[in-house]
Amino acid sequence: MVDIATRVWNHKWKIDPIVRSLIDTDFYKLLMCQSVFRNKPDTRVTFSLINRTTSIRLADLIDEGELREQLDHIRSLRLSRGENTWMRGNTFYGKRQMFTPEFMDWFEALRLPPYHLEKRDGQYELTFEGKWPEVMLWEIPALAVLMELRSRRVLAGMGRFELQVLYARAMTKLWEKVEALRDVPDLRLADFGTRRRHSFLWQDWCVQTMQEGLGDKFVGTSNCMIAKKREVEAIGTNAHELPMVYSALAQDDTALRQAPYDVLADWQEEHDGNLRIILPDTYGSAGFLSGAPDWLAGWTGIRIDSGDPATAAEAAIKWWRERGEDPREKLVIFSDGLDVGRIIQLQAQFNGRVRVSFGWGTLLTNDFRGLVPDDGLAPFSLVCKAVSANGRPTVKLSDNPNKAMGPAPEIARYKRVFGVGSQQAEALVV
Repeated sequence: MVDIATRVWNHKWKIDPIVRSLIDTDFYKLLMCQSVFRNKPDTRVTFSLINRTTSIRLADLIDEGELREQLDHIRSLRLSRGENTWMRGNTFYGKRQMFTPEFMDWFEALRLPPYHLEKRDGQYELTFEGKWPEVMLWEIPALAVLMELRSRRVLAGMGRFELQVLYARAMTKLWEKVEALRDVPDLRLADFGTRRRHSFLWQDWCVQTMQEGLGDKFVGTSNCMIAKKREVEAIGTNAHELPMVYSALAQDDTALRQAPYDVLADWQEEHDGNLRIILPDTYGSAGFLSGAPDWLAGWTGIRIDSGDPATAAEAAIKWWRERGEDPREKLVIFSDGLDVGRIIQLQAQFNGRVRVSFGWGTLLTNDFRGLVPDDGLAPFSLVCKAVSANGRPTVKLSDNPNKAMGPAPEIARYKRVFGVGSQQAEALVV
């Protein structure tokens, strides 16, 4: 097992780059990329870094030259022969050749497009613009770089023994979480922590810890490189990016109202089984479910990623029953701001009523709260989102208004089109 503290003490980024591979990313990004490559390859999209925790002034913490070195390194990466073989030949979700030869030929030749970086008011403005299949692959590595550079900045002043103690405490903290989850009946848990991880080495350690501590209760990781390395399942389906871009391309309110369902119609042509998971909250879950076509009720399940998770799960159960489906056969994936207490609570509340699964993210792979002075390693809310498509702004409403994004007039329009009424604001943990 890697001695993380010693690696941090001896850090040379050319030996330990933050992003090591084009598949050091989340599995859902590659699935979505193939869908976009097939359906909307020439759509031009702009992604932008958004720091929701403005009190953390990233441009004051992170050296611009070091940030550029890491981003330039990512642009030098290409798919290796072993990675190519893994993607082409592995079985994902019970399906061989998940990725088509046409997509793989394109991916083999890909180098990520240029980035634009500026400092403004203590924050970095980092944007990526180009064809959608290319620029979308910047999201996860860009976030991983910013998060780890912030960690490195905080750790830079620590001595070797101080680092050993820090990581020993963090390891103990995670192992105590694993022990608390070990005896939870019928638990199914996956690592969703790539985008806001403390570091690659730490995420890899977390996955190994879950493998040993939870056994069959640990079902896989969203990180493709770690899934390949540790021989576990690569986990992921789709995200808000797809309906956000499809909706931005809509020419009128009627087309806008239909856009989130058009996304899933395209998805259904490519995938079946456990990949048919609905993410309903982009423009409000209640409106999405009330207007959903009947064929969506036959999908495998729903992922809950904002708002009160228990309320959302109860709404999904009610919706399935109204559509003549048996909720006990459906999968509910909880994935928003999870930690041990909430996982145990939700498992107890819904086990046996639905098939329950959890995507555990930042508080698995980046929970160093309380371990350094001034809580300088506490996780924060950093995202990289599609902000425009073919020159038109994107919008996200969410079931939590604190996660909403987009120009105010467009937010108002989307609320009107999708019938979003009052919403309960939830504190943003990450």
